Amino acid sequence: MNFPILISVFVFLMTMLVIFWRPKGINEAWPAAIGAGIILITGVVSFNDVIDVIQKIGGASITIMSTIVMAVILESFGFFHWAATRLAKLAKGSGYRLYWYIQLFCFLMTLLFNNDGSILITTPILILLLRNFRLKPHQKIPYLLTGALIATASSTPIGVSNIVNLIALKIVHMTLYMHTAMMFIPAMLGLVFMSILMFFLVKQKLPKKLPDLTNDIEQSFFRKNFHPLKEKVTVTTKKQRTAFMLKIILFVFFIRCSIFAASFLSIPIEIVAVLGSLILLLWRWYYLRTSPYDILKKTPWHILIFAFSMYVIIYGLHNSGLTVILLKICKPIVEQGLFQATFLMGGLVSILSNFFNNHPALLIGTITLTELHLDPVNLKTMYLASIIGSDIGSLLLPIGTLASLIWMHILKQHKIKVKWKDYLKVSLIAIPLTLLVTLFLLYHWINLIIL
Repeated sequence: MNFPILISVFVFLMTMLVIFWRPKGINEAWPAAIGAGIILITGVVSFNDVIDVIQKIGGASITIMSTIVMAVILESFGFFHWAATRLAKLAKGSGYRLYWYIQLFCFLMTLLFNNDGSILITTPILILLLRNFRLKPHQKIPYLLTGALIATASSTPIGVSNIVNLIALKIVHMTLYMHTAMMFIPAMLGLVFMSILMFFLVKQKLPKKLPDLTNDIEQSFFRKNFHPLKEKVTVTTKKQRTAFMLKIILFVFFIRCSIFAASFLSIPIEIVAVLGSLILLLWRWYYLRTSPYDILKKTPWHILIFAFSMYVIIYGLHNSGLTVILLKICKPIVEQGLFQATFLMGGLVSILSNFFNNHPALLIGTITLTELHLDPVNLKTMYLASIIGSDIGSLLLPIGTLASLIWMHILKQHKIKVKWKDYLKVSLIAIPLTLLVTLFLLYHWINLIIL
């Protein structure tokens, strides 16, 4: 084994170890940046490679950061407290009904923003909601766990809901529009299957009847944050607040649709995403008189460093010959037919994700695909299968995705203990079955619309 391979493998393994361990709550961007620095200093990745990395992750990173900025702005409007109150009221005292509305809420937050942003948004809101219901710890965990699983898996239907999906799209030269046309139906059916399966797995732990809320979350938020002197237009009544929030939802939905239209028209989607976040920022300034500078503090800019650094490390593995090994494994199976190839990529990326996290796993899988010299249909289908493995199959273990790591960190901050045993009781059944069903649906959907 030569020096570049030794360096690349060592740096990759140490980086993933520190990210999983997170000593003293260290941000995942730090070990990734240090690892990338070592790879660059040792010359495993050249300057030209770095330029290539920036070109591939630049647009995706800007798009994802713009949607996170929009999420931060909506939080300052009180949108999520308003949504939590709506959840509580829609549940009408039923613990089972609350489960389904939480699933829908988490799904929509991921579609409107992205999986990491959805976890950052929904987890604190659900913790607040469940505490106001005065639920016992063992009753909270099923809601929090299934909500996190569906929020992360919901990045599968549309590529714009996950930064690593967007980066991979660039590598295989696939538009966001084409991704959605080929993936949306099988992925949505897979998510429905997953939600139903998880419901039956946790049903016995869900309370049939919910106690009354201890206070109105929405009302307390607006009393604290909205004052006549601060805002141009007063939104004090519930009817006014609902109308105000619906306007915001329609605007975000319009921007989301515009991103797909831009992809179809070959317009850089990051332009639309940035424009949408700027308009929403000005809207907030008008209503709340809040300076835009707070966005600089609240936006998790470290995601850009993490994405760039991880891609540099993966590029180092690629340059050292890892993809050659994977090619030898994949090629004989791919030659057997598209059905076998679909399950191969979904399964391979799932396994790699649960061992090494889905960010590097999907990037490794996608780079390998480009070396197989496949025809366009097979390439796109196998790529979509790898997305399913990265977004759904990766959830088998709580270390398989960055979103899961963020979720565990938030729970720890709120002193909520979720044991691996609790997680695995759901994931060991729900995730493999959902993975197989979604891959099966993808294969037959592609046969229906293309082949």
